[in-house]
Amino acid sequence: MKIKNASLHRYSKTLLDQINWTINQGEHWALIGPAGSGKTSLLRALRTQAFISRGEINYPVLENMLPEYQKVNAFFTYKDLISIVGAKYEFRDLSSSSSNLYYQQRYNSLDSETVETVEAHIQKLRSVERPGYWTFDRVVSRFGLVHLKDKQLIMLSNGEAKRLLLASELVKNPVLLLMDNPLSGLDPETRNEMNKILSEIGDSGISIVMVTSSHEIPEMVTHVAQIKDYSVVTGSKEDMSSSISQVKYPSFDKKQIERLLIPVHSHYKIMVKMNNISVRYGERIILKNVDWEVKQKERWLLKGHNGAGKSTLLSLITGDNPQSYSNDIVLFDRKRGSGESIWDIKQKIGLVSAELYQYFPSTSTCLKVVESGFYDTMGLFRASDPEKAVKAKEWLEVLQVSEPPHTLFKNLSESTQRLVLLARALVKGPPLLILDEPCQGLDIDQQRFFKLLIETICEHSDITIIYVSHFQ
Repeated sequence: MKIKNASLHRYSKTLLDQINWTINQGEHWALIGPAGSGKTSLLRALRTQAFISRGEINYPVLENMLPEYQKVNAFFTYKDLISIVGAKYEFRDLSSSSSNLYYQQRYNSLDSETVETVEAHIQKLRSVERPGYWTFDRVVSRFGLVHLKDKQLIMLSNGEAKRLLLASELVKNPVLLLMDNPLSGLDPETRNEMNKILSEIGDSGISIVMVTSSHEIPEMVTHVAQIKDYSVVTGSKEDMSSSISQVKYPSFDKKQIERLLIPVHSHYKIMVKMNNISVRYGERIILKNVDWEVKQKERWLLKGHNGAGKSTLLSLITGDNPQSYSNDIVLFDRKRGSGESIWDIKQKIGLVSAELYQYFPSTSTCLKVVESGFYDTMGLFRASDPEKAVKAKEWLEVLQVSEPPHTLFKNLSESTQRLVLLARALVKGPPLLILDEPCQGLDIDQQRFFKLLIETICEHSDITIIYVSHFQ
């Protein structure tokens, strides 16, 4: 692949200019750069040429392969030889041709039955024209999906879904594999295994280009492309090692955060109490005999491997799981099922999760997403309230969200989306803040910035926190 004098634009904004980049067969590239610099947009442009307003991208090696495959399929193009594994996944409901899944659907066993299984999803993506090393049996084995073959997609944990995404693209046996932060959201054991798989992918003849952090460049990477000052600097990993710069974030106004934080006036003896709770779907046990008590002002770390049931445990607190009614659970000094509504519960909880951003309407702006936090809805479905809009804008400002408030939420970088979701969680001043893998997909410097924000919030408020992470 050869990019010559290309400019990258997105929604009237120039992201990169004068891009010159050659990717040769057998090379494996890490694409690094600051948050919001255009890494993901550039990755997408490598396959679709989207956002390229000037210059050109040529695929000489891929185009030479086309005649062979077009004998089998006349519509086969170079795009069929390039696979991309993004950070966002959209699994659809088989009962509707137009409907995406909704956030709580995984916890409703009847609704999950209308979603295809892991095996069906992978099988339908197998390449008929290009069979190769990555067979169905090999991908389900290497990605630990054998025991998940009959599982509905919506029931997968975030880490399991990421493994499925990569397996689904590998079974196509592409020539070039594009990946967006493949190591994010993985527990340490899975992360080590993923590094081995990346080496195996390279050894199978597939070239890789991956967006990643400068701190997480796998050993198998041979070259680095760094976005710097609206341009792309490229070279071998050895030549680039001394020039890789770290992202630096400006300090934020701690006094302004303290001013915006709404004091927790309500006092609860028990925030969360679970007595011998269990969750199962059919014969599959997710949680068994769990006891847990969270008191006001406590800050908890909840950890466990991918698929351990962390998100399911949280769903019993947030009101998203109907099995909370069949368990002995007390929330905010009140036993579940004693007459409170789901909205009564949600009003007291601020939630940030790594997957939450996927469920907002595509027309949602930054401001609407934050304002929706006042109403605990996935989008703002009423007229904007001027007073609430001012508060939302203040939170966007203090959390260093530089994009205009009316920027579409879907067009933000992953790290900026996470800050917008944090603003949404805090804007109503909840007594309980749940952070479910909030730093997933963020590089080390972005994680430090986010965690410093949380520490500042803890320092200046009585908010209770449950923080979910694979790492200490």
